[in-house]
Amino acid sequence: MTETTQRLIGARETRSPVGAHEDDRAGPADGNEAAVLLERARTMVNPALRAALMTLPPALRRVALYHFGWQDAEGRPAQGNAGKAVRPALVLTAAAALGGPGARSAAVRAAVAVEIVHNFTLLHDDVMDRDATRRHRPTAWTVFGESDAIVTGDALQALALRLLAEDPHPASSAAAARLADCVVELCEGQQADTALEHRAPEEVTLDEVLAMAEAKTGALLGCACALGALYTGADKEDVAALDAFGREAGLAFQLIDDVIGIWGDPRRTGKPAGADLAARKKSLPVVAALTSGTPAAGELAALYAVPLEKEDIEPIALAVERAGGRDWAQAEAADRMGRAVQELTRAVPDPESAGGLLALAEFVTRRTS
Repeated sequence: MTETTQRLIGARETRSPVGAHEDDRAGPADGNEAAVLLERARTMVNPALRAALMTLPPALRRVALYHFGWQDAEGRPAQGNAGKAVRPALVLTAAAALGGPGARSAAVRAAVAVEIVHNFTLLHDDVMDRDATRRHRPTAWTVFGESDAIVTGDALQALALRLLAEDPHPASSAAAARLADCVVELCEGQQADTALEHRAPEEVTLDEVLAMAEAKTGALLGCACALGALYTGADKEDVAALDAFGREAGLAFQLIDDVIGIWGDPRRTGKPAGADLAARKKSLPVVAALTSGTPAAGELAALYAVPLEKEDIEPIALAVERAGGRDWAQAEAADRMGRAVQELTRAVPDPESAGGLLALAEFVTRRTS
């Protein structure tokens, strides 16, 4: 670990740590740095996000507003959960880290575009994964049908790129190209994820699943940080370093997300317990367990080779844990966070300037929902 990295970590340790039980409703009053940044992002981004969604054709707008939690299934105003706003917060915080606090406002449109792309992927993922709930209510496809959910996702992707194409900021062209490349990588990751589900458990390697997770999750967090850097006129090296920071933090995020997908509390996650196991997903803890070479790995492979019933979830989760999948995922997440910090110090060596980005990375990797 470099001296600069140690200084950054030391500076963070003198602040209020990001706890393991943050609530989606946390705000500035709780003194938590990540919560302050997330609340600021929602305040800055939501008006522009709503305005962008209102430009969609009525039928697509209705699905989108429901998905974001701003309307109910009948089209009436609602106070739903539009998400934690982690990705737009990364855009704005990266801009502030390199360009000072005043740089945030110039990057709002980029932050909106990233959040729209994220939600395009969620709409499609819910259909492909047959997820019935998200953010504690029925998913869009279960309410409006698969076709409407898919085409609304398609429209959101186009809307995000149009926002950047129409942005007069000098970085908008490079940002649009980078976001488009990210969308291709996201699709690559989703295709790999789906393909893995059709392969026998013993045929899947941990390296394959890590590569899939980087494309499916790390790519967009990296892109969010990179767009924030681009909007400050940062050089290629700093943009690349912040992209790498986001990717490593994204892998840590996915590792914890996979742990939550098996052992998370449905009252906090908004999804059924063991949903990933019921779908026989080759998540990171599962593949780590399957490739551990332990007796429990063989037991898990046998359980995964047959159709699952609801009552089978608990013994499968226990087999994953006995084979070391949970411990490996948590240790690997910590290692990825260490790598993320090293990348961050390349672009933002000043601990005070880098603190916001690190707070957000800590938030997503210490969460329980």
